[in-house]
Amino acid sequence: MTDRPPRIVALGGGGFSMEPKNPLMDDYVLELSGAERPRICFLPTASGDADHYVVRFYRRFGAGRSEPSHVSLFRRDTSAGAVEGNLEDHLLSQDVIYVGGGSLKSLLGAWRAHGLDRTLRRAWKQGVVLCGLSAGSLCWFADSVTAFHGPSERVKGLGLLPYSNCVHYDGEPERRLAYRNMVAAGVRRGFGVEDGAALSFVGTELDEVVTSKRDATAYDVGVGVEGQVHEHRMAARYLGEARSGARESGEEPSGLRAAPDPLPATADVAGPRADGAVAA
Repeated sequence: MTDRPPRIVALGGGGFSMEPKNPLMDDYVLELSGAERPRICFLPTASGDADHYVVRFYRRFGAGRSEPSHVSLFRRDTSAGAVEGNLEDHLLSQDVIYVGGGSLKSLLGAWRAHGLDRTLRRAWKQGVVLCGLSAGSLCWFADSVTAFHGPSERVKGLGLLPYSNCVHYDGEPERRLAYRNMVAAGVRRGFGVEDGAALSFVGTELDEVVTSKRDATAYDVGVGVEGQVHEHRMAARYLGEARSGARESGEEPSGLRAAPDPLPATADVAGPRADGAVAA
């Protein structure tokens, strides 16, 4: 047990797999743990435990800065850092659990088959920092929009956070429009998160929006008083400024600032997918 509050960092897209030369977001996650040499475990489940994904994880979190490990559910893995045996004990002993991108449906199915959905809920309540990008971001929410297997569709996540979530918000206009239409049809209020931005929660409350890119941000997406879907651009903190890590006590959390709605609910949109995006 720890005295840390439950924390989740949900990236729209970024981190070690999408920004190999930009460590800002991953440094932020490690600092949130409060540990001098954090124990961090990678769950590459959504990618089918892809070897190249695991290799990139160790390149970012190795070299003495943390104590990295990973869990493979789809195959036996005897490589250095691989965990077998009592997965629950190992995960509950971590400072950070990092979830990769890929197929959200495959991730949730495998976790539930192995009981990791219950283990991760326990870890969150005990103060282990949970984080992830793309599918590893969507999984923590009550409702999410996945586009890994084709057209965008609604998927129910673990429900640790009582909101909806849509990732790659700047790079996938079709998913963005689908999400807005889902909110208009009754999906709960939530967030659209751009690549390079992350939602940082304490408990179930949004503490701040942080970014590894100066122009990245997230949007609060909900239904207005007239029944139309609106986005509000959220104030975000760029991690490349003088200091990073969690906000110091006494600082105000990120607020909402009204902005012109960039995508009317009835608009047709088109545009390229962001290079390097990890589907979820």
